[in-house]
Amino acid sequence: MDMDVTCPRCKTTKYRNPSLKLMVNVCGHGLCESCVELLFLKGSGNCPECGIALRRSNFRVQLFEDSQVEKEVDIRRRVLRDFNKKEEDFASLREYNDYLEEVETIIFNLVNNIDQLETNKKIEKFKKENRELILKNKVRVGREEVELELMLEQEAAQEEARRAQIALEEKEEKRRKIRNKEALIDELMFSNANAQSILQTFAESRAQDGPAKPALPSAPVAARATQFSSGIQIGRGSGQVEFLPVPRIDDTPLYHYEAPQRLFDGPDPPSGQQVIQDGYLSHIRGASEEERAGGYSSHIGCLRALEDAMAGLYYKANRGEPVF
Repeated sequence: MDMDVTCPRCKTTKYRNPSLKLMVNVCGHGLCESCVELLFLKGSGNCPECGIALRRSNFRVQLFEDSQVEKEVDIRRRVLRDFNKKEEDFASLREYNDYLEEVETIIFNLVNNIDQLETNKKIEKFKKENRELILKNKVRVGREEVELELMLEQEAAQEEARRAQIALEEKEEKRRKIRNKEALIDELMFSNANAQSILQTFAESRAQDGPAKPALPSAPVAARATQFSSGIQIGRGSGQVEFLPVPRIDDTPLYHYEAPQRLFDGPDPPSGQQVIQDGYLSHIRGASEEERAGGYSSHIGCLRALEDAMAGLYYKANRGEPVF
């Protein structure tokens, strides 16, 4: 409220009394809280301006500067509590519009004190004729309010979950920064590389972790930006700080794979394709569904049996060597 708001009875202003509260009743004429306590000490009394009988329990804090607005809001709330028909309750849109116009006329008459007696009779007549429909719509409105309240609670829960997720991400970001800092310290302590190069690598990693996501670099640059020369992982790709790797001697030859050689000491067994083409599979049991699911096939078992049968047929034991 403005500082010029004044109680019409005691003339106290908001400027003189910052805690001033104007109260309003059904008549729409405002009074300060002190005047209400004084004039309605017995619980009821008359309005100082219009003389209408009022009850102390019906006074409420005035929200709007214009008391006439408070009066209209109160009357509109009371009228719409009974005139609660919906569009689906009418046969046509024209009838619904006429009904809304009639409601606005009733509210206007009550706010401006026009034909109050006839208007109140019209309200009572409407309430008697539409009692069942009024009760039904009140129940429906109450159900809609409950559903709206549930929706608001769900939105509040989702908002709380989103805030918790943001807090968790911020906490994880702090931990990641600490890990990167520890990785930088370990690199500077134990690596033989140039300190300026290490700092540059760390700066590139921090630039990649910034809010603006740059384009993906080529493979060598990406490796330099996410890993130190000593093997310590940094940046978003590292879940934890790794230990320094075991140093490798450059003269050590790389491992070269050689396929094993099988000595059968017998005739060469058929290949897997020959086992299928020459009809070997007709003499053995087929693989079951469970065996095929495990990766086993009947031609593999047949080939292994042939290899076992042919192995050692040409073997000759040397003198003094036991024969099994």
